[in-house]
Amino acid sequence: MKKILFLAFTLLFWACDSKKGPSKEDFEEDMKNLEAGVIEISDENIRNIINSIPSPLEISFLIHDAGIQYNKSILNTGKNVSRYNSNDKRALNLGVYGTDLGYTDIYSQSQDGIEYLSAIKELADDLGIGQFFDFDIIRKLTESGDNLDSLLLVTSENFNRINDHFQEQNRSALSVLLLLGGWIESLHLTCQVALLQMENEMIKERIGEQKIILENMMILLDVYAKDNHYFEDLMKQMEELETTFKGVEIIYTYAESTSEVIDGVLVIKDNSTSEVKISNENVVEIARVTEQIRNNITK
Repeated sequence: MKKILFLAFTLLFWACDSKKGPSKEDFEEDMKNLEAGVIEISDENIRNIINSIPSPLEISFLIHDAGIQYNKSILNTGKNVSRYNSNDKRALNLGVYGTDLGYTDIYSQSQDGIEYLSAIKELADDLGIGQFFDFDIIRKLTESGDNLDSLLLVTSENFNRINDHFQEQNRSALSVLLLLGGWIESLHLTCQVALLQMENEMIKERIGEQKIILENMMILLDVYAKDNHYFEDLMKQMEELETTFKGVEIIYTYAESTSEVIDGVLVIKDNSTSEVKISNENVVEIARVTEQIRNNITK
């Protein structure tokens, strides 16, 4: 029943996020499998869940706009890249470094950005996906420091191409690890900032909203944990994080969408709202467990 609710919530999340979800037939087929005790979900739904995860780079904007000073110590040092000698660890930390690169770029720390770009290049080459990065362009944008929008767009497009490639090559597990690494690092950064600014309700709410993302992540981990001990271990760690999020309440209020024509373009407005209830104690506990998981990933 838990998985059925997760999938239903995932579909709702896709609709709210205006991203393409699975077809009605695909979902009904998965529902039949779940009710019959079959835990697999279709490749298409796995792909749709992966595509529903928002870019962790958005978190860096939130931190910057909160007026928090740049702090490299909360990032994963690029010197750790030589430690990652398995594809699982490489994919996870490629996601971590992608988030860290975005953080340095938003603060115009070009020298640190080059460090993370070098780490990303090394991991990408080791994973056989270096061809999906135009490192010359990214380096120029990083060094210039005044083309942030272009840099984030190029970086996001690169990671999207990598996800597509992994899925086409039946290496979707690496896509999941890539996303998980980036998401955990972004949650870690947000929690570290929240601990310094407990009065900042926007940051606390953003942390609470990750409860939805976590539910999607748990679905993906569950798919691969059956046959992969590395995923099984990750899932146990994430289950502890899931427990800490139980104290967070998200109240979703549905309202019909409306449409209007603006400058000759039809615009659909989502009138539904959500309210996040999260306490300071919730934030402290989520930060603690997130840091544990993140340190296990980057060590």
